Amino acid sequence: MGTAEIYAAVLSLEEIVDALIVDVDGWMPLFVVLAADAALDQSLIKRIATRVREDCSPRHVPSEVMQVAEVPRTLTGKALEVPVKRVLSGVPAEQAASRDALINPDALDFFAELATDRARSSNVQ
Repeated sequence: MGTAEIYAAVLSLEEIVDALIVDVDGWMPLFVVLAADAALDQSLIKRIATRVREDCSPRHVPSEVMQVAEVPRTLTGKALEVPVKRVLSGVPAEQAASRDALINPDALDFFAELATDRARSSNVQ
């Protein structure tokens, strides 16, 4: 099963207009762009988990769900799954993807900041 099936399940919820999922060493976060009137609350997170569990499998339920303003995409519209995974694994964003090849290069900044925050928190523990 690939990410396309997970996206089909998640995007079937009217509150979600775009999504990106990656697997980083057993941590599988789902990043969602919400419809204008939607809120990422516990009810929606539970509905996402239920939909993925039912439409895909229990092992594909995301570890965490986070809201993002945009999913970073190439000039041809492809979501940056591999580069985002690399950024979250510690590769600098500039090495993971060419900003010139992105429709929305600023969307990558969220993931770079998240990687920095995760690295800091793991060093504190």
